[in-house]
Amino acid sequence: MIEIHNIHKSFGGKKVLDGISGVFETGKINLLLGASGTGKSVLLKCIVGLIKPDLGSVTFDGTYFTNNKLDIRQEIRRKIGMLFQGSALFDSMTVEENVDFPLKMLTNMSRKERIERVNFCLKRVGLEGANRKMPSELSGGMKKRVGIARAIAPNCTYLFCDEPNSGLDPQTALKIDELIKEITEEYNITTIIVTHDMNSVIEIGDKIMFLFEGKKLWEGTKDEIMDTDIKELNDFIFANRLMRDAKRIEEEDREEEQEREAEEHARLEKNKPAG
Repeated sequence: MIEIHNIHKSFGGKKVLDGISGVFETGKINLLLGASGTGKSVLLKCIVGLIKPDLGSVTFDGTYFTNNKLDIRQEIRRKIGMLFQGSALFDSMTVEENVDFPLKMLTNMSRKERIERVNFCLKRVGLEGANRKMPSELSGGMKKRVGIARAIAPNCTYLFCDEPNSGLDPQTALKIDELIKEITEEYNITTIIVTHDMNSVIEIGDKIMFLFEGKKLWEGTKDEIMDTDIKELNDFIFANRLMRDAKRIEEEDREEEQEREAEEHARLEKNKPAG
């Protein structure tokens, strides 16, 4: 579990994050949702320690992270896996070398142990046998899978994904979403995903935090997000015609159900024995 409390961050006098607090649960997909420029990626970088917040704190499973001793921060960082928006693979390295990189940097495993771990992770993401391929030989979806394999290679406890579906076609994006959810549940990882993709919300969002102009306006589940009275959130959700149609159909179904219940209640009242 990751907890953030009262996170503030400004750049050049411009407030980017304005007092954000929340809890990200273990074994679930926690989404940071919002339009571009709302502070999602900055908040993610504050959580993992790439950016220092001006005010506020972050704890990982009860261990204070922000401004703690260097050795404690380093120990937590060893448990963090990161999937960057563009996958961020090393172009001059093979797939195997890319996945092996954090193992060389963060563990004391032998060469044999590392390659066994690399092969396991590649198999887990559906890229068994792709060891010798170069990033230039991979499709966008395959690069994302290599990025996921690299992120989980050191047996991460916390997984952070910055726009994992960026640049992917809808079918491939769905497969990447499913893979991240499977890995999160299988290894009981605390996963935080930055996204503006409502498909991801509907498919895998266990817990969602909606940011708007650097503030947390709403927090809840994918089942609750369709029925809020927050204008900014509704404007974001239903900007897509498909989502507007889905909302309309949901409301029509609810009205029909209410009518059936009312008719059934009236029928029972009419047939109720006198006295």
